[in-house]
Amino acid sequence: MKKVLAKISIPHVFIFLSIIILFCSVLTYIVPSGTFERKTETINNVQRTVVIPGTYKEIPKHYSVKGLILGEQVEGAASPTSLLGLFSSIPKGMNQAASLIFFVFIIGAVFNLIQHTGTINVFVNALLKKFRNTPMLLTFVLFAAFALAGTFLGMGAEFIPLIPILLMLSKEMGYDRIFGVSILLIPEGIGWSTAITNPFTVQIAQQIAEVPIGSGILLRIIMFIICFTIGFVFLMWYGKKVKKNPEKSIMPDDEFVLDEDAKLVDTPFTKRHFWIATVALVLFGLILYAVQTMGWGLIEMTGGFFMVGLITILISDMSGNEAMKAFVKGLEIMIIPALIVGFARGIQVVMFEGQIIDTILFHAATMLQQMPKMMAVEGMYFFQTLLNFFIPSASGQAMVSMPLMVPLADLLGITRQTAVLAFTSGDGFSNMIIPTNGVLMAILGIAIVPFEKWFKFVFPLFLILSVIAALFLITAVVISY
Repeated sequence: MKKVLAKISIPHVFIFLSIIILFCSVLTYIVPSGTFERKTETINNVQRTVVIPGTYKEIPKHYSVKGLILGEQVEGAASPTSLLGLFSSIPKGMNQAASLIFFVFIIGAVFNLIQHTGTINVFVNALLKKFRNTPMLLTFVLFAAFALAGTFLGMGAEFIPLIPILLMLSKEMGYDRIFGVSILLIPEGIGWSTAITNPFTVQIAQQIAEVPIGSGILLRIIMFIICFTIGFVFLMWYGKKVKKNPEKSIMPDDEFVLDEDAKLVDTPFTKRHFWIATVALVLFGLILYAVQTMGWGLIEMTGGFFMVGLITILISDMSGNEAMKAFVKGLEIMIIPALIVGFARGIQVVMFEGQIIDTILFHAATMLQQMPKMMAVEGMYFFQTLLNFFIPSASGQAMVSMPLMVPLADLLGITRQTAVLAFTSGDGFSNMIIPTNGVLMAILGIAIVPFEKWFKFVFPLFLILSVIAALFLITAVVISY
């Protein structure tokens, strides 16, 4: 495995994502176009559009010279991606991902404001002094916190602001950049995937499957504990190896140089640091509470972080010019991560405009219907993993796939609860490796970790967790979960 991964050479992230966009554009000429009828339903007090099973129909493709170059819409026909459509897919992706892109920009700006006051230096130094002789304990506490937040609350993007802090901690504890970003990405991925009560995956899927919300929780708890243990052992094994010999790092040539403002200095603690940290933590907690109870999305969260930045400026007593310099510098740091999010969304744009997603859904469901139970449930898991590449939104994927997987499970004699487990596992673990996951790409961009390096590091863990998920699905079929 190591030799195979060592031979993998992925170009710069923008080139890599552009190649995928080109490949998906070519698919719109090869894969037949088709569509399901859809209906609007209220799920978790939110109106969502779901697929109606049995309504798939193929749509003829319209080919023309004009369509090939500029695109041409003809009523009753699908149009493959034109040359213009290929290039415009990226700005369209930017437009569709605007809320996440702006969120990333504001997170960077606000974090840099707080960092500029010296507040983060003070508290990171305090953490390191307390856990100087027990770095594993500090890592475990952070790992557990992110995993529990992911599995119970479905949190992920909310932790983007913590990436610079985790990098600082990793560097001071003697680890590398990969270790720092993994303290968040691995536990968050495991928590999200095992989905004990994740409102964005298991609860939506259970509601579509018409099984009681929260049911089947015991098996998911057991799965969480096993995956959590494997993930933590994997991370600490890597960390120990890197600490012993930095040349064993996935990024051996990385000098792990942090931004000047991010370097730890022994800053004396002041009342201003206390109040800045207190206000930031309280508002951060209120933002998370609003996400869970009031239906806040990225736009409202961005507004909340704007407030954090403004109050930081007022408490710190910075001049207007000084505050804006720190604010703008934070924006500049986030340019590449924000652009990566838009590029990644461009892949989804060409797939939907070419109307081939529903065709893939239809033929996958038809093929699974011919398989025995054991093979079919693994096929459902594999299909959800593949579909996650094209529809990285968990709730969006649930709306598209679950209305088809539920009746399929009934036909095969597989419980609907097992179909839900296949969805949550397939949607979840693959988030660790797919370049269409905007949050993953944003985090890697902020941490300055090339996607190629991250893939080489995390792919063995992804395979192990996938095997665990497959075994749990077989168990679910055996016990009629």
